[in-house]
Amino acid sequence: MPPPVPPPAPDGAWTETRERLREAATTEPGRLRIIGAALALLVVAFGAVTAWQAADRFSAADGVVSRSQPLSADAANIYRSLADADTAAASGFLAGAQEPREVQDRYQKDIATASRLLIKAATHTDSSSDSGRQIATLNEQLPRYTGLIERARANNRQGLPLGGAYLRYANQQMSTELLPAAEKLYQAETARLARDNDDARLWPFASLAMGVLAFGGLFWAQRRTYLRTNRVLNHGLLAATTASTALLLWLAVGQTVARAELNGAQVHGQKSLKVLNDARINSLKARANENLTLVARGAVLTPDGKHDKYETDYTTGMDRLSTALGEAKRLADDSAGGKPVDDAIASVAQWRERHASASSTDKAGDYNGALEKVIGGENSTGQSFDRVDSALQQALAQEQREFTRSASDGRGALTGLAVGAGVLALVGAVGAILGIGRRLSEYR
Repeated sequence: MPPPVPPPAPDGAWTETRERLREAATTEPGRLRIIGAALALLVVAFGAVTAWQAADRFSAADGVVSRSQPLSADAANIYRSLADADTAAASGFLAGAQEPREVQDRYQKDIATASRLLIKAATHTDSSSDSGRQIATLNEQLPRYTGLIERARANNRQGLPLGGAYLRYANQQMSTELLPAAEKLYQAETARLARDNDDARLWPFASLAMGVLAFGGLFWAQRRTYLRTNRVLNHGLLAATTASTALLLWLAVGQTVARAELNGAQVHGQKSLKVLNDARINSLKARANENLTLVARGAVLTPDGKHDKYETDYTTGMDRLSTALGEAKRLADDSAGGKPVDDAIASVAQWRERHASASSTDKAGDYNGALEKVIGGENSTGQSFDRVDSALQQALAQEQREFTRSASDGRGALTGLAVGAGVLALVGAVGAILGIGRRLSEYR
């Protein structure tokens, strides 16, 4: 007796679905159902991808305005406060045993500002990151620096020459430990700002491609309907096309405006801020070295033993300051930002002239006369330095306002796009279904 023939294996779910779709596609109602489902899926996918990419771009733009740039600015202020504290400490030491109250207050304010900003930065930074490590270094070294300054002051009040050694050691620690760590922190936060800016300006290619595909599908469906029924309008498909077109235009225009504003914030804001911060830091370093030239009285030489180290460092700082101011002048795009830079350039020239006069007086053996020309009131290098610092502060404030305005406008161009994408996609999908449903009702 022959063995029984086994029954044929049942088709899989996918095969069964494919057969049903093939059978449905042989009739006009079946084809319409497939077209309606495909259109709804296209519109929903367009909305979903747009909502995802728009939310991502908005988050990056919001990071530029609310997190990255403020942290970068705080890092720059930490550096500036530390450099200014070092300058104030040297100025107070030169004034003698009775340090002027305003100089002491300036030093205390700088240290307090640096400490406060370090705490703020630590709360927004991963301790294992490069920024976190630099913050830890600064928190560790700052108390040591202030301790050395207090020892220098105590010895200076007693008229002991050891005070000058403590001050030079404190300056060395500031130059080799604190300021390099602060500079690395500033560079890390500025790099994070650049990454956020690049992410916010990135074109949403996937969203745009899905939008074009959805629009093309809806246009094809309406043309097909017109050719088969000779009806110009299908209200449902027209509503779906209008919603998809509105979303596509919103996406393209919003991203274009956001890119333009964020690019302006980077080119005319952040670059200018960086150059101006560099200028201000170099002015502070130059002032500290100018003061230390009189404190050390030639006791500290360059590695070749031929020149006064602090005088050499002063000259280097002033050259870098002039270079930075020239770049800041080039980047200034209006009179509000250019005038303070012009004032700073004029004050730097005046500072150089007065420093040359003070240096000549010191070399002639008139130390007290040189001291008066450096830390005195009228016609002193200190007055020129204060003018430079004030002008740079005004320029920084102007560029900060420009950056904030442009970056906020860029973020504003993306506001609501993610939510709007979801709403318009829902309207489009419902319109497509209703439009096809209208055609299907004609076959009942």
